[in-house]
Amino acid sequence: MILVESEVSEEWDSSTGWPALAEGAARAAVAASDHAELGDAGVALEVSVKFAGDEEVRGLNAAWRGKDKPTNVLSFPMFEAELLPALGSTAGGEVLLGDIILAHGVCAREAADKGVSVPDHATHLVVHGMLHLLGYDHEQGDEAAEAMEAIERKALAGLGIADPYRVHG
Repeated sequence: MILVESEVSEEWDSSTGWPALAEGAARAAVAASDHAELGDAGVALEVSVKFAGDEEVRGLNAAWRGKDKPTNVLSFPMFEAELLPALGSTAGGEVLLGDIILAHGVCAREAADKGVSVPDHATHLVVHGMLHLLGYDHEQGDEAAEAMEAIERKALAGLGIADPYRVHG
């Protein structure tokens, strides 16, 4: 079971169902990953998703990554990914996987640059962040990046969202 707690700051359009979007994206990421069995495991995986403003994300990025600028998404794992396979046989309880934080302005600008909707791009970013919480890391070389992108494509396709890595012509 995947439990997603969401918080939405005022920068995000209140007419969009951001909590439902976050939950769907998190579930899709788990289902498309090598940890799909965890979606049905007896333990509840808890994730916090915050739809924040650029300044908040800039501060977090500076404090935790030494980069004094906003970025599209930050992930803060709170559980060792190497221990995830053992959770499949665990009955009951909750495991806090971690936090995912999106920056509204960066997300909106990237969506416009890519010619996609903000909700579709935000869904991609939540999937991406969730995969980081599951131990995937595109910064570990080309092979790791390609594997992570393939899972993102699969998760997003399951949600009816086009391949975010396709080349626009």
